[in-house]
Amino acid sequence: MANSIYSVNKGINLSIEFRGLKAQYIWYLAAGMLAIMILFAIMYVCGLNTYICLAIAGGSGTGLTAKVYKLSNTYGEFGLAKKWARKQIPTCIRAAYSRNLFMGNLNVSYGKSDGGNVANNGRRT
Repeated sequence: MANSIYSVNKGINLSIEFRGLKAQYIWYLAAGMLAIMILFAIMYVCGLNTYICLAIAGGSGTGLTAKVYKLSNTYGEFGLAKKWARKQIPTCIRAAYSRNLFMGNLNVSYGKSDGGNVANNGRRT
């Protein structure tokens, strides 16, 4: 026990990478493949020819894999999320009717009643 050697994990605080896919793109590919498998099962149960099902599923899988790898290489770990967040920022803020909300009715005499000054109990002077 005195001579135990432990290897140090050099990948602390690094994102997960699997065959060139970084971080969330692994999950995107897995979810897409699951959807393609479900699509294949639905087409097969509906009675579509097996070769047609395989062609559609294989083509979709190839296209999905190519697209996910392209996104991973183009945007990296956080780039796609930053792009989606940037689309959510409004280009301008319009305040069409908000001035009336803050200004209120300026013709109102605060502190005065209809009959006259509040200080002399509504008697007119």
